[in-house]
Amino acid sequence: MKKVESKKKDRPTSWLSAALYASFLILQVVSLAACEEKKQAKKVNPYTGPIEEINDVKLLYSEAAKLKVKLTTAKQFRYTNENRRYPKPVYIVFYSPTGEEITTIRSDSGQYDKAKDVYIVMGNVVVVNKQKQEKLLTPELNWKPQTKKVFTDKRVTILSQLTGEKLYGIGLDANQDFSQYSIRKPTGIFNMEGGI
Repeated sequence: MKKVESKKKDRPTSWLSAALYASFLILQVVSLAACEEKKQAKKVNPYTGPIEEINDVKLLYSEAAKLKVKLTTAKQFRYTNENRRYPKPVYIVFYSPTGEEITTIRSDSGQYDKAKDVYIVMGNVVVVNKQKQEKLLTPELNWKPQTKKVFTDKRVTILSQLTGEKLYGIGLDANQDFSQYSIRKPTGIFNMEGGI
């Protein structure tokens, strides 16, 4: 019987040592974790890229069921603020009340600013007024659909195929079909009849 009693005495000791060992391990893990630097949450910047990409875009503007303006481009990106960007060449056609093409615009790229309600075409902008047989060259041109006005603060060159005149200047204001325009700071060669 003595042997049985001695085995009973050893059990509490081994259980107690296992409990102490486990407690020791837990304390070690907790103390190591407390020594580590506190991790801060990473600052995540909100996504500012396009939320929509459209290929082969054709935008039509009409008034009283008559087509006034057609914009075509190979690609459009739309953003959360409703701005749009046209990274490929942009083609715009302005139509007369009878539906004939009056003026065309071609540019390397463009964008639409929703807050200002303005379309901006950029890079090698070429405007051709078919009625007046004039060509306008500028690096950037703005169009406001609400006011039906076109304008720029950049340099402009206007070439007349009828008269051979070349007008140069800085800045331009025009109606959207370019039937009337004014150069803000003009320079150039003018053909004049008669004396002063």
